[in-house]
Amino acid sequence: MKKYAIGLYEKAMPPTLTWREKLAFAKEVGYDFVEISIDEKDEKLARLDWTKEERLELVKTMVEVGLPIRSMCLSGHRKYPLGSADPAVRARGMEIMEKAIQLADDLGIRIIQLAGYDVYYEESTAETKALFLENLKKAAEMAAVKGILMGFETMETDFMNTVWKSMYYVDAVGSPYLGVYPDSGNLTNAALTSGGSVLGDLYAGRGHIVALHLKETVPGVFREVPFLTGHVDFPAVIERAWSLGIRRYVTEMWYVGNDDTWAGDVRFACSKMSEILDKQF
Repeated sequence: MKKYAIGLYEKAMPPTLTWREKLAFAKEVGYDFVEISIDEKDEKLARLDWTKEERLELVKTMVEVGLPIRSMCLSGHRKYPLGSADPAVRARGMEIMEKAIQLADDLGIRIIQLAGYDVYYEESTAETKALFLENLKKAAEMAAVKGILMGFETMETDFMNTVWKSMYYVDAVGSPYLGVYPDSGNLTNAALTSGGSVLGDLYAGRGHIVALHLKETVPGVFREVPFLTGHVDFPAVIERAWSLGIRRYVTEMWYVGNDDTWAGDVRFACSKMSEILDKQF
């Protein structure tokens, strides 16, 4: 058995590709799985309402290609946050949560990455934080029924930009099905502004980190920075994550209309991150 698994974030590939093409490309490059995106756009949220036949067809495609979808980036809660002051928005957020857990169960997905926001497009208050915690407890109970792990992504906003902040909610919920799924780039930017330590912050989540997003950043920029052109110390971050027992990693990057370079960029990311991971054993 391979000693770790490295996955590719779906959005690194052109959205015009079919699932068969996405999976086949990821396999050919050297990835072990793909991470599906369920973001706030209607076309992505519509995936939560796929029919049984559509779900079965995707599972069949995974088997035929020989590469699975094994994690989900669930960022749809940016638009429908679990802590919203609006009851209708909260209800939609919980509906998304329940449907995402069911989709994960049907597709064989092991981990759902949750956006670390109580709210995004509205003001964060003591009430929104309390509502967020209340609904997280309900979400953890739903995930427990299906045996699906959930982990907070450490975000770009002050609310939950560190593992240490994530652990407040992990501890408050107290479920083995809720942990942390940190973002190495966001942690690096957070440490820069706070004077903290990325490695020390990762250690704060020991025993509760379910996977790690490998993403490049530069100070103040959180997206679309090519790998090894920024300030993330990938060897140190991976070494610390490995020492904490983390064995699942995903390269987070985006296709931005770069038709001439995206495939090469993905190959580079897989090669370089795998090279670092291979040095851990």
